[in-house]
Amino acid sequence: MILAVLAGAAIIATGCVHTVNDSHTGAIWFGNDKFEGRYNRSVDQVYNASVRVVSQNGALVSEFIPHDSTNAVRSLQASVNNRNVWIRVEAVSTSPEVTSVLVQARTHLGTRDELLAHELEKEIALALVR
Repeated sequence: MILAVLAGAAIIATGCVHTVNDSHTGAIWFGNDKFEGRYNRSVDQVYNASVRVVSQNGALVSEFIPHDSTNAVRSLQASVNNRNVWIRVEAVSTSPEVTSVLVQARTHLGTRDELLAHELEKEIALALVR
């Protein structure tokens, strides 16, 4: 009986999570797995810094422009330390020279990895300074 209850709780706790690049992935839904940074740089500068950081730390899986947006939004998916990473770069609507970068990281089992997401977001900030 206890095993059945635990199995039911595990099924309820897992599900689909919305990623920052407008896709879905199977994961445990609770908990914060995203970190945002805003920088006084263009979308292209922040996106190029994101690609460099991901390439230095892991492997770039895909790059794309989400289908429901303009060229002011760019996304990528990567694999870093056997973790799935999604990064979304977009212009902030209040100022054309301010760009937001949103980093999300999850393990292959679907649990969040906020330390990796935060680390990559800070590495992007450092890459913009260099």
